[in-house]
Amino acid sequence: ARPFNLLVMDEPTNDLDIDTLELLEERLLDFDGTLLLVSHDRAFIDHIVDYCFVFEGQGRVRKYIGGYQDWLRQRPPAVSTTRAAASPATKPKPQPKRNRLGFNEQKELKALPRKIETLEQQIEALHGEMAEPDFYQQDSGFIRQRQDQLRQLEEELERLFARWEALEAQQAAS
Repeated sequence: ARPFNLLVMDEPTNDLDIDTLELLEERLLDFDGTLLLVSHDRAFIDHIVDYCFVFEGQGRVRKYIGGYQDWLRQRPPAVSTTRAAASPATKPKPQPKRNRLGFNEQKELKALPRKIETLEQQIEALHGEMAEPDFYQQDSGFIRQRQDQLRQLEEELERLFARWEALEAQQAAS
């Protein structure tokens, strides 16, 4: 209702079709103010943001210039705990193998986007069904069943996103 210069958005791309997503991107690029954005949509982040705040563990948050891909290029390498030189009396410890994705994990990573998309479509269909004017005039048991089904799908979606992020991080670290 009044002019503003701060916009806070949490997962703004959830359940958007491509046309609406493009419109949102255009409007946000034209926004003359500060946008605080939380999103799992890496492409959206790359198109919209000027810099990222990344939670790096142990209570540390660090600012990186650019979007998600820029952060991948700028982030510091993993801290090495190997010693510079070993004494002649002791053998150096063998280097641990890099934590590469195995065949099954690569296959899982490749299949995750399709699984996520399917879940998102199921969730969207349930939201549409529940938005119908006469939906809540039905039997309460049926309504509860649909609400439980929606909750389970949303929990599964979050689990898949977390797994996707873990596999992507593991792949990027190798």
